[in-house]
Amino acid sequence: MPQKIRVLIVDDSALVRKLLRDVIAADSEMEVVGTASNGVEAIRAVSELDPDVVTMDIHMPEMDGLTALEYIMRKHPRPVVMLSALVQKGATPTLKALELGAVDFIAKPSHYPSAVKEVRDEVALKIKTAFQAMDRVRRGYHKAKAGKKLEVGKQVREGERLVVIGASAGGPKALAEIMPMFPRETPAAIVIVQHMPGVFTRSFAGRLNSIASLPVREAEDGDEVRAGTVLVAPGGSDLIIAVGDGGPARVELMESLNRGGATPRIDTTMITAAETYGPNAIGVIMTGMGSDGAKGMERIKKGKGSTIAQDEESCLVFGMPKVAIERGCVDWVMPLERIPGKILELL
Repeated sequence: MPQKIRVLIVDDSALVRKLLRDVIAADSEMEVVGTASNGVEAIRAVSELDPDVVTMDIHMPEMDGLTALEYIMRKHPRPVVMLSALVQKGATPTLKALELGAVDFIAKPSHYPSAVKEVRDEVALKIKTAFQAMDRVRRGYHKAKAGKKLEVGKQVREGERLVVIGASAGGPKALAEIMPMFPRETPAAIVIVQHMPGVFTRSFAGRLNSIASLPVREAEDGDEVRAGTVLVAPGGSDLIIAVGDGGPARVELMESLNRGGATPRIDTTMITAAETYGPNAIGVIMTGMGSDGAKGMERIKKGKGSTIAQDEESCLVFGMPKVAIERGCVDWVMPLERIPGKILELL
């Protein structure tokens, strides 16, 4: 019988600890090896119990989850899944946790005890996905790689160009590493499609804007797609790239058809980008679980555009890139830090 995934639950709420314990206990592939009510207890428990995965609340007494996470990733690195209040004020610390090395986050349910069914599948999926990333986390995936800002060559192709970057689990940290590498004179528009709830994407765009040379903001319906700008698709919506009456390409937002699944959909944006930009579209698929983006990458390649996938070694979760690669629709597979250089070379 395969060994169960050993989980440590860290939360100052006894109710939340019980909810997570019940969810984990109901899954034959997981078991709870301990609980902690604050960051100090969490650090001690990680050292003593050596869990495979830790679920960590952000706001706790004595020592908060971010401080505990930073210590754990430095001294005893292992996959950590954060618990976050699904409200705007929870966005900033959650994004910070992802940058510090947390694999993913789970939105705390709004009500108990009926919320068990609401979060059960998500909790199980994200803990198991985190467990699969254990080797990468222990090798020091959380340590940021130094990247230099690149320069655009003097010779650039005329015409409008568009780069669509899709990511899921592990994406916020990966994007925070590569976006500062693009120079302000990048001769293409960039659209980022990161699986993330709508209350977080505006803060995420703001965080990228604070570290990048290119201006970054959350996309709004009707936005013009302009070279030298970065638009982040808002969560809960699907972002479409369209051209009307011979004018410039613009963003159209529609309610996502993928209800209950990951949004915004990478496929939707990439497919419409391929239709609108043809050979002038570049698709990039990065770390994340599932298969979203593979169909979009196929469409871009069929339209004579260029496609890039992040390699397994630098991915936190080698799910979406793997599917795209196996479908034969990827032109280049490369480490995260080389992706900006390849994009600029293509431009």
